[in-house]
Formats: sequence, structure tokens, C-alpha cells
Amino acid sequence: MGRVRQLSRYPVKSMLGEDLDQAYVDEAGIAGDRAFAVLDCLTGKVASAKNPRLWRDMLTVRSTLTPPGSTGAPAVRLTMADGTTETVTVTGHRDPALSKLLGRDVRLLDRAAPGACIERMDPTQVRTEDDLRSAETGSSGLAAGAPPGTFFDFAPLHLITTATLAGLAAHSGRPVHGQRFRPNIVVEVPDPNAGFVENLWPGRRLRIGPDVVAEVVIPTPRCVVPALRHGEDEPDIALLQVLSRHNRLQAVGSLPCAGVYARPLEFGVISAGDPVEFC
Repeated sequence: MGRVRQLSRYPVKSMLGEDLDQAYVDEAGIAGDRAFAVLDCLTGKVASAKNPRLWRDMLTVRSTLTPPGSTGAPAVRLTMADGTTETVTVTGHRDPALSKLLGRDVRLLDRAAPGACIERMDPTQVRTEDDLRSAETGSSGLAAGAPPGTFFDFAPLHLITTATLAGLAAHSGRPVHGQRFRPNIVVEVPDPNAGFVENLWPGRRLRIGPDVVAEVVIPTPRCVVPALRHGEDEPDIALLQVLSRHNRLQAVGSLPCAGVYARPLEFGVISAGDPVEFC
């Protein structure tokens, strides 16, 4: 029913990531995906661009995995919007480079504490750029459908189809890039006009390549992140209204959705171009 068109991971939660030709998948998803997060030292909450008043600049930074630092501590390489790079390690203390970049005292984590949470802006209140300064925020937990200690919003794998991206582009009148939704896998489906085809996948199992089987759990409710600037992609606030008009699903409380969350059941390697089949 499709093929892996794009395979991606995002080593630091809420930062840009890296496209892959091949990746190993286990119960925690793609190896290295959301392996790190930024902790706000003031609030004790995990930083997320879902609260763009504080953290939208995270989406201008590209994160890539790197070998451990000289002390053996886990490390990640960050590439800033101006092309400069910085290697940041997990030390348990405030990180000067990250704190300067984000304008708050922060440090790097490689494991979520029990009860870890993020702040999430209500996307239904965001209709203009000005609303990003006034919309209400609330707290939400992490990894309810993933192994403890991980930084996923819900489950370890996130998939979206080319049909959904094409449908959003048709409704909005402009191209919609997959990176706005931060999927691990963009599935190319045969019919580009099929619309939100993955809405029908929850409860089914997918075989991805020869080894990996994943159970689709729920549609992915969308936050404000797809509307924000991603690297060189300009903000697109109107995209939130497009989703609200065309794909609100009762299964997740009548929230606007795009893509699906999935839970790996059988582990192995996924490669770009692999077939995706129901099983």
C-alpha cells in the first residue's frame, strides 16, 4: 500500500533533525530519535516548541547525533541558523551555549524524569501571528504510549502519507512540506488524491520493510508546531485552520489531526524505499 519515501529522526526534541537512508527500530522507535531534550532550569519542564512564546527558536537549530564527548558523556551536535556548530553534552548542569541560544537557563537531558511534562499552546486559539503571544498554554505529560524515560509526545513512531500532504497542499493552495509535522516516516501511497488515508489505519498493523512490524495506535492530534518556522520554511499559521476545517477526528476529542502514531512490535532495520504493507 506504499513505500518509505522519507526516513527521519530528530535527536533533540523540538529541534530540526536528519534524514536517513537506513535506521534500526526497536521498542523506543528509530535509534537516536528524540534521544535528548532541553530542560528549562527555572520551571523544571521539558522545552517544547509547542509553547512558541518560549521555544520557537529551537526549530531553527539542526541536531545530529555525534560520538560521546571527551568525558564519555552523551553528546549531540547542533548547527545554528547562521551555520555555526556547537557540541553539547549531558552534564547535569546549565549549558552556557544552549542557554545563550534560547535566552533562558537550560541544560541537556538524555532521559526524562518520571512525570516529565511540557507546556502546550492551545492551537484552536491561534489564527494569527499575534495569537502566538496571547493564546493559553497548559501542561501535558510525555510518552504515554512509549517506554518510560523517553521524550516522545505519545508513541515512538510517527507516520504521515504523501496523500495527506498533497491534500493539505490542495486545501491551502501552496506546498506543504512533511518536515512541518516532524514524522519519522513519510509513506508514499499510490493514489496522491486519497486524502487523509491514514485515518483508517488505527488498530491495524504495518510491516515496514522485511523486519519491522508496528501497530498503529491513534491519529496524531496536531499542535501549533506545524504552523511555525522550520529552518528556512516560513511560518504558515493558516495551516492550523486548514486542518481544523478538513480533518477533525472524534476519535481524539474532535481535534485536528494529520498522520498517525505507531508502536513497534517487531524490530529491525528500515531503509528508504522499503515497502509498507498491512499485515
